[in-house]
Amino acid sequence: MISDLQQTLLLALYREGKPVSLPKLGKQLGLSGSVVMRALATLGDAAIAGQPGPGWVRLDMADARWTASLTEAGRLQCAEYDHAA
Repeated sequence: MISDLQQTLLLALYREGKPVSLPKLGKQLGLSGSVVMRALATLGDAAIAGQPGPGWVRLDMADARWTASLTEAGRLQCAEYDHAA
């Protein structure tokens, strides 16, 4: 189960349709970049406490700037949420 914040972030990425910088995403939602990073980190594929994440989000750093985007699995998950919203 994901939090309301994570669902909001996933849908924002889904609707954007391309990689988004974390500061921009935070500004759109009225959140700090660190809050956005923590919420999205658990939605990637990294293992936390021995449990792999769902692999819905990809976080990348280029030119000292973090961006987030959805993986194909994330897009499929969000399509379900978006139609329910």
